[in-house]
Amino acid sequence: MKRLIGRTGLETMRHVAAATVVTVGLAGSAWAADPVKDAAPAATPLATAAATALATDAKDGEKKDDGQDPPAANPVAEFFKQVYVDGLVDVYYMWAFNEEAPQLHAFDIKHNAFTLNYAEVGIGKDATDTSRAGFRFDFGAGDTAEQTNAFEPGGTDYLKYVQQAYVSYLAPVGSGLTIDFGKFVTPAGGEVIEAKDNYNYSRGLLFWLGIPLYHTGFRVGYTVNDDVSIKGFLVNGWNNVDENNDGKTVGFSLGLTPGDKTTIAVNYLVGNEFPDDVDGGTRNLIDLVGIFAVTDKFSVLGNFDYGSDSLDDDSLNWYGVALGAKFQATEQFAVSPRYEWFVDDDGFATGLSQTLQSLTLTGEYKAKGGLTTRFEFRNDFSDEDYFEKGDGLKSNQPVVSVAFLYSFSSKQ
Repeated sequence: MKRLIGRTGLETMRHVAAATVVTVGLAGSAWAADPVKDAAPAATPLATAAATALATDAKDGEKKDDGQDPPAANPVAEFFKQVYVDGLVDVYYMWAFNEEAPQLHAFDIKHNAFTLNYAEVGIGKDATDTSRAGFRFDFGAGDTAEQTNAFEPGGTDYLKYVQQAYVSYLAPVGSGLTIDFGKFVTPAGGEVIEAKDNYNYSRGLLFWLGIPLYHTGFRVGYTVNDDVSIKGFLVNGWNNVDENNDGKTVGFSLGLTPGDKTTIAVNYLVGNEFPDDVDGGTRNLIDLVGIFAVTDKFSVLGNFDYGSDSLDDDSLNWYGVALGAKFQATEQFAVSPRYEWFVDDDGFATGLSQTLQSLTLTGEYKAKGGLTTRFEFRNDFSDEDYFEKGDGLKSNQPVVSVAFLYSFSSKQ
């Protein structure tokens, strides 16, 4: 059923979620053999004379000044020292008990098939006090790229392989005012596009139905202190590189860390999202995300979304709650349950007036070297017969999946 929103099925938080998800992980270990202990050669008279000369020239730990300037730094080499590269390969197998492609799933959408979900490579350079210009570019391919771009006004193939591409500048204002311009993932939500940065493998109902995935325009951020950060947005709208109307969407984000164990994000977006030839109103979105680390091995996440819009003078409203947790049983193994409740009374997100619920349980195993395996069971429920099965419809949709994720990063 066709959704009325102009969003692709997406950050981010992406912005907050990825950053906000408090979890205990295991980094890969590097292994090296013991060095071979060869005997050192005997000192020669020439080597002894050279060592004596060096000792004579050095005084108080300083080298003798030969009167020549040191060689100039190579600007190209200095630039590439600041550039980092990261990447992800995400593959999975799913069995849907309705024996149909699962509905309301963001990216894991294929039944009984070994599937490349996402292959992503990112390259970037941070804007810093010593080098104020920066950039970020993320290239991705697979079902995730296809789904993320599904509602792009410029067409489903328009820049679908470019998840993000923006330039940055750190203005010397106070602690530093960061200005980004280009395409970037949304600040809203408790989950992001990359599965490796979420508690669960599949993205939930709020991620796919309640919020946008990406924006194109300006983003300005400022860190007030260690506990407070703010961001402002002026963008084309929800999920559009190519503008589809004369209006713009304005956004605001507030990040709070009231304690070592708590992270809170508040996001607000407002603007006209329908094309000029559609009689639509102003869309509002309120998004709240909270993360609390109960212990160093147990954390919980809460996400609330409320959205409103109008179409042909009809009011459209949607809202939902997601609750998740992650328990790091050992350095390698973790368990993450998730519950969601989403109300779509006006059919804004699903095309049908219904209330949805979803239960997910994910087991995770991290091997040495960056490989993560996730086993997941998920069941979606509706108060209507909505999910396809054969020639009929059912009120629930259970699936099981196994996924393999390999990720790397050169960023220190």
